[in-house]
Amino acid sequence: MKTTVVGSYPVPMWLRVFSTRESLRDAIMAVLKTQELAGIEVVADGELYRWDINHAETNGMVDYFVRPLDGVQNELTLEQIERWRSKPGNRFRAKPPGIVVGPIGPGKLKLQHDYRLYRDLTHHPKKFTVTSPYMLAKTLADEHYNDLEALVMAIADVLRDQLRTIDADVVQVDEANVTGHPDDGPVAAAGINRVLEGVQGEKAVHLCFGNYGGQTIQRGTYAKLVDFLNELQADSLVLEMARRPVDELQMLREIRPELKLGIGVIDIKDNEVESPELVASR
Repeated sequence: MKTTVVGSYPVPMWLRVFSTRESLRDAIMAVLKTQELAGIEVVADGELYRWDINHAETNGMVDYFVRPLDGVQNELTLEQIERWRSKPGNRFRAKPPGIVVGPIGPGKLKLQHDYRLYRDLTHHPKKFTVTSPYMLAKTLADEHYNDLEALVMAIADVLRDQLRTIDADVVQVDEANVTGHPDDGPVAAAGINRVLEGVQGEKAVHLCFGNYGGQTIQRGTYAKLVDFLNELQADSLVLEMARRPVDELQMLREIRPELKLGIGVIDIKDNEVESPELVASR
């Protein structure tokens, strides 16, 4: 049994004020050392380079991936924003991170470059994270494909190709939207599986119910996601559990046995620092 983290980490205030490549490197080293001293076996970089002062609520989980892409326009008209916000499930954001106006391409997205920022800063096994193409597609306004599955797979192709050159021990795809839209499970799984085709090391998928500015976004249950989870061509799952009903653990019996399960034991939506005893009890 190994210990790991989901991936993101609070951005230090001093990095927000004085953000240079050197200060970013120092912050990543601090994040890595914190994990090492805590006994975490598979460490992550904290995703600190993804943080955007203009949209801090998602800590770079969405905007970092979609804004650099070919085919995505970052400025929207008021009419385009209101049309996007009128769709079910979009009102938690004031506006989309962009609007798709042409074929999706890699543009200026450089995952390998950002992975190199921390690759040699630790001797521990390393994790690199990307956001699910389904989740990214759901946040975008779209005036080109006008088809969710087509947009999901176009984004998935870009992520898959960029991951081919990343030699992290674990690559994790993060999905926080399908939990509230289980009927989209087949589309979400197809997109994630396409991304995982580019992974060299262990293939992981993280599933949670959203954390937008510290708030849960999606309402749903794991019971409705069993089919989706069993479709994933992954080696392991990292599941939000600290804030979930205890009886949902029984659902995990329905997941195919070859999938390793990572059970989340830290409640990131609560500022309380849990005691070792509380963590162990979970």
